[in-house]
Amino acid sequence: MATETATDVLPGTRTPAEEMKSRILETVDRLGVKFMRLQFTDILGVIKNVEIPDKQFKEALDGKIMFDGSSIEGFVRIEESDMYLKPDLGTFRVFPWTHNSGEKVARLICDIYNPDGTPFAGCPRMTLKRVIAKAAEKGMVMNAGPEAEFFLFHTKNGEPTTETHDAAGYFDLTPVDLGEDVRRQIVLALEAMGFEVEAAHHEVAAGQHEIDFRYDDVLTTADSVSTFRFIVKNVARMNGLHATFMPKPIYGINGSGMHTHQSLFSNGTNLFYDPGRDLQLSQICLHYIGGLLRHAKGFCAITNPLVNSYKRLVPGYEAPTNIAWSEKNRSPLIRVPAARGAATRVELRMPDPSCNPYLAFAVMLRAGLEGIEKEIEPGPPVNKNIYKMSHRERRHLKIDELPGNLSEALDCLEKDELVKDTLGEHILSHFLEAKREEWFDYIKQVSPWELGRYLMVY
Repeated sequence: MATETATDVLPGTRTPAEEMKSRILETVDRLGVKFMRLQFTDILGVIKNVEIPDKQFKEALDGKIMFDGSSIEGFVRIEESDMYLKPDLGTFRVFPWTHNSGEKVARLICDIYNPDGTPFAGCPRMTLKRVIAKAAEKGMVMNAGPEAEFFLFHTKNGEPTTETHDAAGYFDLTPVDLGEDVRRQIVLALEAMGFEVEAAHHEVAAGQHEIDFRYDDVLTTADSVSTFRFIVKNVARMNGLHATFMPKPIYGINGSGMHTHQSLFSNGTNLFYDPGRDLQLSQICLHYIGGLLRHAKGFCAITNPLVNSYKRLVPGYEAPTNIAWSEKNRSPLIRVPAARGAATRVELRMPDPSCNPYLAFAVMLRAGLEGIEKEIEPGPPVNKNIYKMSHRERRHLKIDELPGNLSEALDCLEKDELVKDTLGEHILSHFLEAKREEWFDYIKQVSPWELGRYLMVY
């Protein structure tokens, strides 16, 4: 896998747009890039793209490439189908591999606009940008650092299985951890795409892995999560494996989460840190936590959007089910890691890597901002192991629980005005329609568990 081509990462967004366009065109010409993927994300978080040849690059950089929005589920009706792809020039990268034709391919991440030049209400990236703008009005910038876990499975006749690639456990090494070489290839590909990878290791379950990349501003991080999933799947496929971000692919072992570390900065100062307060956590930090806790049930369908997500959110497998916070243990929904100073942050442990990162980060940030605006107190930290508490103890401490399935989560979403307002009517209505349909399709199925449990008895 050649990586040198993708190290030509362009300068930051301070460079004037025309100069950036010129440098992109120079780069693709020098490297022999023949195709460009104009990428965007649909409401369900799936990457879509329009691929164009080099003769169309200039038009693409000017945002003049159109596509049929009615072909994307949940976007628009046929009579209003034309959409424009406006690229974020700072996201230009060259993929660190050549394709079957031997040609190099680059990508740009795009926002979606209506023909009249207005932002499209169904664009998840624009939804996050709107919340970022609300934070900016208060002089705040959200930084986020996700820990996206995934499984590597063998394939059979080109189709994925649930046969794990190894039998290793947490932090194991070769020869037990057979995924080590694949992880290294993924890390090299990520670095070639501009990532700063901090760690890569085997996770708790057999075949389960985690690669952590450095935190960044929340929009860059959302772009990175989307790119990360794409890179992991492609490198796995090149090795004859299947990578999945499905939250709970195998019964009886840990599922995959996307713990999200988050903090607010202002002029380079971490607003969550206050050395003079108890636990060295600022009032802003505590109120931010209060906002997350208050709206956790309301945004759960966004951060955990699959029927399968709720097979992970059960007691006994390290996934949080209780709405509480702590600075010491990992059983509550929110943990405050020990680091202080500029590294002070909160870790929301409920999201899973199947979510749409743009929508997930948007609802997290908006909930935290409301916590600050309304000075929502999170209550005292819960430092006992909640998993071992009785139902009575949890009720005494007023510890609520996350929704138990996707249907309950959608009900909570429909009751949460802040989350609904964050998503906007277009995304909300299409998301609910798609997810209600997913739930109804699921409950109509007859599972092997039901046959084993009932067929002989009844």
